[in-house]
Amino acid sequence: MTSMALVSSVAVSPGCCSGSGRGSENQVSVASFGRNCGSIFLKRWDPMSVMNSSRNTYFNGRMADSRNVWIPSSAESGRRSTETIKAVTSSTTPPTLAVPDDRVLQQSKYELLKLANETGRGLTASADQRAEIEEAMVGVEKFDAGKPLQLDDLDGTWLLQYTTAPDVVGILQAAQTPFLKVGQIFQKFECRGRLDGGSVKNVVRWSIPSILQEGDGATLVVDASFSVCSPRSIALRFEEAKLGDILISEELQGFIAPAVLPRSFFLLQILQFLRTLAIRVPLVRPPRPGGETTTSVPIGLRYYLTYLDRDMLVGRALGNGGIFIFSRTQRLELF
Repeated sequence: MTSMALVSSVAVSPGCCSGSGRGSENQVSVASFGRNCGSIFLKRWDPMSVMNSSRNTYFNGRMADSRNVWIPSSAESGRRSTETIKAVTSSTTPPTLAVPDDRVLQQSKYELLKLANETGRGLTASADQRAEIEEAMVGVEKFDAGKPLQLDDLDGTWLLQYTTAPDVVGILQAAQTPFLKVGQIFQKFECRGRLDGGSVKNVVRWSIPSILQEGDGATLVVDASFSVCSPRSIALRFEEAKLGDILISEELQGFIAPAVLPRSFFLLQILQFLRTLAIRVPLVRPPRPGGETTTSVPIGLRYYLTYLDRDMLVGRALGNGGIFIFSRTQRLELF
């Protein structure tokens, strides 16, 4: 329609319609119309000539009346029409404001931690709460799907927020008695600069009321090494359990060495011994004659790390089951 309108508005003289004309590389189009019209050779359109002349247009180097217009070729006309449509569309269509993935991710992580914090680290979670947390976990895990594990991001100390692992839930249940209180639970990974694995310490802070200091009167540490067995999973091998960092309560200190009495060297030695006490229990098989100390990786000690970034770690234990949600915390110094 545009090309026909342009053609119909051109005033054609016999001179320009006769003969084949002298072509050049600047001649761009042949338009045939009417019974007696020949070929029209037009100089390639120069937008500067239009800008510099309000009334005249130059055809093939000759000035023509302002009623004459440039006739583009069919291919060029189609191309320019398409560009014009795109330009009009882009200028008239309001942009779609998509929500950034990072904002959606942060909101999903917030919802997951909010649900987890309502369950006492998983101890009081009902079936409905577990289902909600599972659904929220999937919403976070999809952002890390298909990405290989980066051990530098895993390195550091992680604070437990939620779990369904039977062994950890059992510890939390034991803390409901008046004889034992469980404080914070950590995992400390040491694997910076590694590609194949590293070490991990499972840390449980606990206390005995009136005997040990509240919250962190003693520390149980289970040392393990781990190796990367797939792009997202690691295999743990427990090596040693240690009990240390024992801090007796002020009541017990007063009983052992009353402040009103002079403390003898012997009593001071007892207090120092309790502070530095570390009980170690190996968790690997003793060396066999003629061979290295080895142990197979038990079922249930392979973990699939489904989400990992700078402040959240989500994992699923394979075999004996259990899921874990951790948040990064400050580096932990242990004995």
